[in-house]
Amino acid sequence: MERILFIISTMGLLILTGCATQKDMSAIDNRLTSLELRDAEARKNREQMESEIEKYGKNRDVKDQEIRKQSASLHALIEELREEMRALRGRLEEIEYSLNQQQKAADGFRKQSEASSNQLTQVATKNEERIMRLENYLNLESTAKTTSVVPVVAPGAPAKAPKELSDDEIYNLGKQAFEQGDSETAKKRFQELIDRYPKSENADNAQFWIGEIYYREKWYEKAILEYQEVIEKYPKGNKVPSALLKQGLAFQNIGDKANSRLILEDLVKKYPKSNEAKIALEKLKEIR
Repeated sequence: MERILFIISTMGLLILTGCATQKDMSAIDNRLTSLELRDAEARKNREQMESEIEKYGKNRDVKDQEIRKQSASLHALIEELREEMRALRGRLEEIEYSLNQQQKAADGFRKQSEASSNQLTQVATKNEERIMRLENYLNLESTAKTTSVVPVVAPGAPAKAPKELSDDEIYNLGKQAFEQGDSETAKKRFQELIDRYPKSENADNAQFWIGEIYYREKWYEKAILEYQEVIEKYPKGNKVPSALLKQGLAFQNIGDKANSRLILEDLVKKYPKSNEAKIALEKLKEIR
């Protein structure tokens, strides 16, 4: 009876916590009801047998055979009840194990969902940053290029005409600043050269180095636009193969393998003997 009470209390806990399924709990409930009835019958028989023993104690020989039969039947019933309770406990343990496994699977799925959500958030943030850069470039870059710096002259000081720098001098100043890591000064010098000497032999080089500045800063979208300026404005210049190569690499860096592959293939087709074409062929192996 103690085992039956233990199983009933265990089933109650499972029902309260919502762990067992309705089907399993219904089956267990039916079996417990049957066990209770059989247990009550066994107790009744035992009490009857004890009464019979007390009543016919003086005539035990007469009732001995009947008592033995009742005793054997009672022991058999008790053993059957024990087997039923053991089977019931095993079933409850199986249900508990199954529910634990389901809970672990649910926890794993939740963690995986959280990781995927975090990854999507990071990708969205990066895309927003890229869009913001492009918007800043499209809306503000033209204004920045046309802004001129007016030198400050001390009151009463004689005005001096600024020294006119040649295109070579401006280009060399830009290259020097670029090599020293002063990207802002280098960019201003290269843009100055393009604006003042658009037909200079150094103009295409200056445009290419502007693209290199943005590439070095990992602003790949802006670098792609600057390299395109080299390709379109200076199609016969010596920097076109380099611009194509770096443009293809920039697309690869932002995950656009399709455009990267097209540009590198175009480079190999148009400039097959160039050093840039050799590098492009190696990169194409990686992309494919």
